[in-house]
Parts: sequence; C-alpha cells; structure tokens
Amino acid sequence: MKHQSSATVASTVTPDRLVGLLLGTLGVLAFSMSLPATRVAVQHLDPWFVAFGRSVGAALLAWTYLKVTGAPRPTRGQWRRLSIVALGVVVGFPLFTSWALVTETAAHGAVVITVLPAMTAVFAVSRAGERPPPLFWVASAGGLLAVLAFLGASGAVHGALSPADLFLLAAVVLCGLGYAEGGALARELGGARTICWALLLALPVTVPVTVVAAVADPPSADAAAWSAFGYLTAVSMFLGFFAWYAGLARGGVAQVGQVQLAQPVLTLLWSVLLLGETVTPASVAAALVVLACVVLIQRTRDRAR
Repeated sequence: MKHQSSATVASTVTPDRLVGLLLGTLGVLAFSMSLPATRVAVQHLDPWFVAFGRSVGAALLAWTYLKVTGAPRPTRGQWRRLSIVALGVVVGFPLFTSWALVTETAAHGAVVITVLPAMTAVFAVSRAGERPPPLFWVASAGGLLAVLAFLGASGAVHGALSPADLFLLAAVVLCGLGYAEGGALARELGGARTICWALLLALPVTVPVTVVAAVADPPSADAAAWSAFGYLTAVSMFLGFFAWYAGLARGGVAQVGQVQLAQPVLTLLWSVLLLGETVTPASVAAALVVLACVVLIQRTRDRAR
C-alpha cells in the first residue's frame, strides 16, 4: 500500500445506471446464498466463530488486494465513514444472522430480509443524499408485498416474533446502513477498496473475538460446514461486495438497492439445494412480479429526469 498518500480522489466512479444494475445483480446473486451457507455453518461451528472468523479470513484477502494494487490510504473523513460500513456489514449483519440461524431456517430468514431493500433506500436518503421520486416507493412497496405474499404462501412465515426474528431485524437495520454508507463511499474509493478497508478497520474487534471463540469451542466440522464457511469468507464477505458496492456507486444506492427484492426468492431456491427444502410453483410467479417491480423501479429515474 502506498503510505506516502493520505488522500483519495474525491470521485473515482462515473455514474452509469446499466453497469450499476448489472454489478448490483451480481452482488445480490453472491449474497443470496449467505443465509443458507450460514445456516449450514452454524450447525457445526460456534456462531461467534462463524460471524467473526469469516471477517478475519476476508480481511487477509483484503490486505493482499490492497497490497498488490498499491491502494492509497483513506482520508480521516473516509475512515470515519468506513467505521459505519464495518459496523453494518462486517460486524453487525454476520453476527446477528449467525445468532438467528442457530434456531431458525434460512427460509424464515429470507422473510425478514425482504425489508432490506426498503431499509437501504431509507438510509440512501439520510446517508447518500438521494431523493427517489414517489413512483420509486410505490414500486418498492409492490415488490415487497409480492415477495412477502410468496413467502407466506410457501409457508416460510410462521409463529410469533421470536428472539431470532429480533436478531434478523437488527441485522437488516445494520446491513441497510452499511450498504447505503458503503455505496456512497464507493463513489470515492471504489467498491473493492471500500470493503477492503472496512474489513481491515474491523480487525481489532474481529480477531480477538475469533480467537476467544476458537479457544472456548475448538472448531470441528464436516466438509459441508467448512465449505459453507469458505463461501461466507471469500464470496459473501469479500468478492460479493466488490460488485455490490461498485453497483451502488454507479447506479445509485436507492435504485440499485432494490435489486435485492429478488434475493429472498433466490435464497429459498438455494435453500432447496443446500437444505433439502421444497418450493412451490408459485416461486415462478413471484419471481416474475419481483422482476417487473425492479424494472419499474429502474424506470423511475428516467421519469424523474
């Protein structure tokens, strides 16, 4: 890394809605397997180890990337904003989802994260300075209702609010904050450097917790659990953010963030493959409705102009 530079160019990203949408879609595809993978991992590994160990592993990858690319250090103001990113996506979301999925299924988790696009949009207004038009909120609500209807029909919604639900809701709030702040900051740092610096910034927290968790409950798991942990480390916590933050920076946090409406449906599909759950044919109809809402959301920018 270039220690002689303490500043970063004010804006290194050129707005491009189509490129942003494509990158955001790749990010959502990567993240859609996070809950099923977490569910598999925490069945054999301590949830604290899963939450923080994957961040430590991703931080090692991040250090290598920054070293090879010779990335300049962020400014003081950017470090402060990176702390918000780290709180949301490096610490908060992994920790609370790991706790929740010890007792709940990935399908149930998909119900709660349905509100993540809306939460990201709310923080896009306060943290990224965006002002989506009214039609945007209408289309977002339509996509949210479509996914909830599908999840309800598939039987994923069940029971009263549980501690696991509260953990998932906390994860959604922190993740939405981390997405919005990271997407806005990626306009200056770029998507890859934003998540890399956030991972390194969190090391004083993630390393001690990982060590304590490993000593208290020495990791021992089968190949499936370790494969899930590896996916969470390399893809969910690292590579997925390269595309996701770059997409948010180019296409707009609120606009591209709504691509997440497809994530719960994808999560259920991955749950079928990883956990043996079944999904009704209604998933096809739900996916088409969600896709229509995403297309409408993307058109709102043109109408706003």
